[in-house]
Amino acid sequence: MCTLICGPKLAACGIMLSTWGVIMLAMLGIFFTTHSALLIEDVPLTSGDFNDTNPPQKVFDVYDRVGYNCFIASAIYTLIGAFSCYQMKLNRQKEYLVH
Repeated sequence: MCTLICGPKLAACGIMLSTWGVIMLAMLGIFFTTHSALLIEDVPLTSGDFNDTNPPQKVFDVYDRVGYNCFIASAIYTLIGAFSCYQMKLNRQKEYLVH
């Protein structure tokens, strides 16, 4: 059953925010998985990560984990964008039926 949950303005806002979220988080995911040195401050490292026998590999593993989390968040934004597009379609159908 087709259920209208949000209006046209909220659906348009959801589309815009999810588009920006997908672009931003996909780029961050790429930069984290390529181990960009500029993002070292955003990586949750502890002092135990540097006491390991192979500290660079431990740091790279943390970079990869943060990058994968960015890709997962990007996928969630994609789903929200699809939902917003569907709501926009339902709003247009409702507007067509009223006129």
